[in-house]
Amino acid sequence: MAFTLALVSFSCTGPLIGSAIVSAASNAIGPAAVMLGFGAGLALPFGLFAAFPSWLNSLPQSGGWMTSVKVVLGFLELALALKFLSVADMTSHWGFLRYELFMGLWVIIFFLTALYLFGFIRFPHDSKLKKLSVGRGLLGGAFALFTLYLASGFMINEKTGNYKALSLMSGLAPPAHYNFFIPPKEVDATIKAKYPSYTMCANNIPCFKDYYEGKSYAKEVNKMMFLDFTGHGCVNCRKVEEHIWVRDEIRDKLINECVLISLYVDDDKKYPETKLSVRDDYKIRNVGNKWTDFQISNFKQNTQPLYVMMTLDEEVIAKPRGYRPNEGVKEYEEYMQCGLNKFAE
Repeated sequence: MAFTLALVSFSCTGPLIGSAIVSAASNAIGPAAVMLGFGAGLALPFGLFAAFPSWLNSLPQSGGWMTSVKVVLGFLELALALKFLSVADMTSHWGFLRYELFMGLWVIIFFLTALYLFGFIRFPHDSKLKKLSVGRGLLGGAFALFTLYLASGFMINEKTGNYKALSLMSGLAPPAHYNFFIPPKEVDATIKAKYPSYTMCANNIPCFKDYYEGKSYAKEVNKMMFLDFTGHGCVNCRKVEEHIWVRDEIRDKLINECVLISLYVDDDKKYPETKLSVRDDYKIRNVGNKWTDFQISNFKQNTQPLYVMMTLDEEVIAKPRGYRPNEGVKEYEEYMQCGLNKFAE
């Protein structure tokens, strides 16, 4: 069981363990603590019950309540499976699981969960619900309220022209601009003809998805380059876009005072032939590999998001900035204004 748990959780623990292994070359204490905590967390429950088997008798007995737990967790598993499928959809450019379909399926799943908890839906192994307990009623009410909250995600944000992204769904749902029914605003056709990667990004902010095209355009208009190393599956990137970039003071700067260059490190669009990196013969097979290699080679970092402000001579104006959980709009605006002032000098 411990082996199975480690195996299926590797997609989430891999980055943590991988970072610990890399840092072990220069620091032994930190990685040792990470590995000890990871191993103990997986092994401790099994070790304790093996050492004290009588404790097993104190565990709750199986019964109808366990069936209910499994059904509710099954609904949640379906919802989270859609999240991972949506990441694959965006990185591979399939284009079928867009914002409306994703949010609609989540509304249905959580509505059915609420109906199940209230006893309106029964499965073959369920016991007959004679009386609705307080705990089950509260949980059902919570799912019902969350369903209403999800439905509010179809409201329109008049300023951005897209759906109003919900803060609790940042990183779970596809970005609001990735949708079926609200086409993005048209970009300048003249610029688009010259620079094919020019498009609308989050919150209908015009951006370039190729560094070299963005740099050439920045020189034409004499504006600071604002590099955004991001990813389709990057949860923290969506939080910044939907909590900070959506605000007028930030959005105006990105549109009018900077040239935004968004480089997706997980884009799966293939190159006709494999290329080699300047570092360690790293093979570059797709667009994501290219911008990952670009980020590591130039900025010695491989985390997203990473924001870099640069002059037209490719001089980094301020220390590259990653995601900061407690950062607000004011701090982010001060960071951008500092770079703009330096660029003006």
